[in-house]
Amino acid sequence: MTSAAAPGNHPAPPPESGPTGDPESGPGPESGPGPESGPGPESGPGSGSGPWPVSPPVARPAPGSGAAPWRGWAAVCAVSLGIFCLITSELLPVGLLTPVGAALGVSDGTAGLMVTAPGLVAGFCAPLVTVGAGRLDRRLVLCVLIALMVAANLAAALAPNFAVVLAARLLVGVSVGGFWAIAGGLAVRLVPERHVGRATALVFGGVPTASVLGVPAGTLLGELGGWRTAFAAVGGLGLVTLTALLVLLPPLPTTRHISFPELPALLRENRAVRAGVIVTFLVVTGQFAAYTFVRPILQEVSGVDAEYISTLLLGYGVAGVAGNFLAGPRDAYRTLLVVSSSLTVVLALIAVLPGPAVGTVLLLAWGLAYGGVSVSVQGWMIKAAPEAPEAASSLMVAMFNFAIAAGALCGGLAVDGLSEPAAPLGGAALMLAAAATVWVTAIRRTPDRSDGQGRIGHRA
Repeated sequence: MTSAAAPGNHPAPPPESGPTGDPESGPGPESGPGPESGPGPESGPGSGSGPWPVSPPVARPAPGSGAAPWRGWAAVCAVSLGIFCLITSELLPVGLLTPVGAALGVSDGTAGLMVTAPGLVAGFCAPLVTVGAGRLDRRLVLCVLIALMVAANLAAALAPNFAVVLAARLLVGVSVGGFWAIAGGLAVRLVPERHVGRATALVFGGVPTASVLGVPAGTLLGELGGWRTAFAAVGGLGLVTLTALLVLLPPLPTTRHISFPELPALLRENRAVRAGVIVTFLVVTGQFAAYTFVRPILQEVSGVDAEYISTLLLGYGVAGVAGNFLAGPRDAYRTLLVVSSSLTVVLALIAVLPGPAVGTVLLLAWGLAYGGVSVSVQGWMIKAAPEAPEAASSLMVAMFNFAIAAGALCGGLAVDGLSEPAAPLGGAALMLAAAATVWVTAIRRTPDRSDGQGRIGHRA
């Protein structure tokens, strides 16, 4: 696929036939946008027909032509390892705040900047890196970003004071934002079209897996060998990841440079992208308004003993991994409708229903539902703008990271001003708004099919 319209990733054409409402259809180009498939891309004002006009088909040769099929999946695994390594690096200080603060003479609140600062930097750098990468081969860009993460973690491990640690954490934010924005749409270039949904799920499987395995392992290593050892170990894992990317990723040349004016233009002219960014903000803000305070909620509302909290959070993470892979091969729009609706109910109930057993069941349901968010919003963006997947992904990643900070802030204000249950109740309200947005913009706008296989709803 070598379309001149694609900024870095090669888009898939709309399917020639067949409904995309099938729940088994992938969230990416394998269930490409069309007049029967929810929010499709726009190629500009007045293009096409219907509520979300469709871009013209783009030629796309089969990925990996002339190469063994396993090489494409090996490349996908290497990218997934990169996501795992970066998210582990981003969240590692969560379990190390107290020892880092004690060793470097700062409060726990100040040490918390090691988590807040990279998230904000990642939000800004997602579009900046995408545009700044220009015509560089995406394989090279991903390798440079991983190398930057390695250097940042080694610098943190050797840091003489907190200022150096914080500077290193800012570099981690650059790596996370840039890598995620570029890697999210690579599956379409690495595996056959029919496997794009599963490959995208595998790439984003690195996100919940980092929470389940990476962060607890880093925390344990910090307890056994000191916090500097934990940072150094993540740097070592980054070197392994860099080697895997160099060996397994094929050349991924871009075909067109993205300019900064194109990003706001994409938001203005493509209603599907605009709706996806709004849904991302609502879901992720609602999630982190509640999840940031999950420990006091479980203790104060559900009555769970403090000694069991870490085990329950591990179960939450495992359920999140399962949710990611369940959502991967399914339609992104309908999946997000189910996810946001489910989280509305779960967050409302966990805020008001007492009892450890009830709290445990609701927490696992919470993890299962939220596990499908990352892969589904990425699938939404690929379907919404197949001719500009990197640009659309960068907007989503930027909003995703900003929403994490906004959610934590809103949840904190709710807890301090009202009570612990106010955080999940506020999150439930945002999830309800997200579900309504998905219904109005993606489901209700889609026409019924006479064969009964179309989506629910009608053209607005």
